[in-house]
Amino acid sequence: MLLEEKLGDLRENSKTKFSPEIAEKMHRATKELRESEIMQTALKVGDKMPPFSLPNTKGKIISSTNALKKGNLVVTFYRGVW
Repeated sequence: MLLEEKLGDLRENSKTKFSPEIAEKMHRATKELRESEIMQTALKVGDKMPPFSLPNTKGKIISSTNALKKGNLVVTFYRGVW
């Protein structure tokens, strides 16, 4: 299954997962992001992230430069509760 198909399935399944109020907030936030033209400055496939430091789940500051010395690095962002 292609990524686009998987994303489509996730979108369909999410329609019944959230209350109408929460779904509306999510759609409004997505619309606002699209209208902000944020994608014009976002990194594209193949771009390199600049070095950064962020706290991990325990509050310890982690440097991307040091983490990359150990191997590949995956960064995830959690938007929290809607």
